[in-house]
Amino acid sequence: MGPCGIDDPRYDGGGMRRRIPNILTVLRLLLAAAFFVILEWYRYPHTNAWALYVATGVFVVAALTDALDGKLARRWKVESTFGRVMDPFADKILVLGAFVYLAGPRFALAAPDIGQVSGVAPWMVVVILARELLVTALRGSAESAGVKFGAVRAGKLKMVLQSVTVPAVLLLIAIADPAHSTWSAVVRDILVWATVVVTILSGWPYVVSARRALSG
Repeated sequence: MGPCGIDDPRYDGGGMRRRIPNILTVLRLLLAAAFFVILEWYRYPHTNAWALYVATGVFVVAALTDALDGKLARRWKVESTFGRVMDPFADKILVLGAFVYLAGPRFALAAPDIGQVSGVAPWMVVVILARELLVTALRGSAESAGVKFGAVRAGKLKMVLQSVTVPAVLLLIAIADPAHSTWSAVVRDILVWATVVVTILSGWPYVVSARRALSG
């Protein structure tokens, strides 16, 4: 038997192949925490505007770990229950936390205007949260029944769109304040509303998959 490379199924690298995807998932949780701490420094319109740029960078890196950990786990055939459970959990912390902040007081328009410069209304966060809680409940039921319940294509598309919308909105606020720029406001609203609609629609395939898995 000849030597094997890092991508050879016989090569385990001291167990590192099994740990790296999970390490990336945990790293995403840490980056999410850093993202929230950084946004704590910001308040619209002018307080610590640098925080928007730094937070955008941290969010992008965190989102990239989401694409990387799953890809490595599948490539190395080391998918685990920990990954199937913690990977979507880390995603939810990052994304839901981001939308909570965007709908919060740090992005509130100055009086006499009403609303959020981010274009994210509190009800949108409630809708997104409801969808995520439903999918989490379905995944938990499937996992407890011994059925693997990974992400479906629609869920991945939703995560990609959310991962684009959050940093894009932050950069729009930093570069071209949507409260004073028509084109910026239009782009912001298209991104935010598309994210909300796709997030809602992406929940249906999970309902169908869970029903088949649990009734099979």
